[in-house]
Amino acid sequence: MNAEKRYEIFARLKAENPNPTTELKWTSPFELLVAVLLSAQATDVGVNKAMVKLFPVANTPQGIVDLGLDGLKEHIKTIGLYNTKANNLMKTCHLLLEKHAGEVPRRREDLEALPGVGRKTANVILNTAFGEPTIAVDTHIFRVANRTGIAKGKNVTEVERKLLRHVPRKFLHDAHHWLILHGRYTCVARKPRCGSCIIEDLCEYPEKTELA
Repeated sequence: MNAEKRYEIFARLKAENPNPTTELKWTSPFELLVAVLLSAQATDVGVNKAMVKLFPVANTPQGIVDLGLDGLKEHIKTIGLYNTKANNLMKTCHLLLEKHAGEVPRRREDLEALPGVGRKTANVILNTAFGEPTIAVDTHIFRVANRTGIAKGKNVTEVERKLLRHVPRKFLHDAHHWLILHGRYTCVARKPRCGSCIIEDLCEYPEKTELA
């Protein structure tokens, strides 16, 4: 895919949704960290429902620690893999209190050192909470990048590297959200809705459908 086509793709995505953001509900970097950490193999809707109950009770590292592991599990038990996620979140909160004065760090290395926080989660925090031009490649972005031809790669790291290189600078900050939303609602896994896609004529996917 050439640079002109990539530019037009993101120009159209921006025109359709000028201010994209995560569908997770959050009001602080810590709330976002908690939501993203809990969202692995879970829906944003499901995570939001649990956070509505958790955050009024505990929305700081100290608040989570004070809640205790059993109390935390009780609040997030509707989320898949909640036992493992609760353990990771509790360990993360202790580290935030011990090493970062209870604040979410802004350095990738510090974020990735937190239990349950990998590169993808770190990228979400850096981009959404702190405005860094990063791209967190999840299954949606991996699919869209490969299917359209925007940035083909055999693994998420390769796709991330190519996106950072090829996405026009003026669109880089919001590219993460545009691609996720496009993959979630239009360029879906089984039967992409090519008939209602605003970038269908630019997409290089050879097996386009007519589904709207």
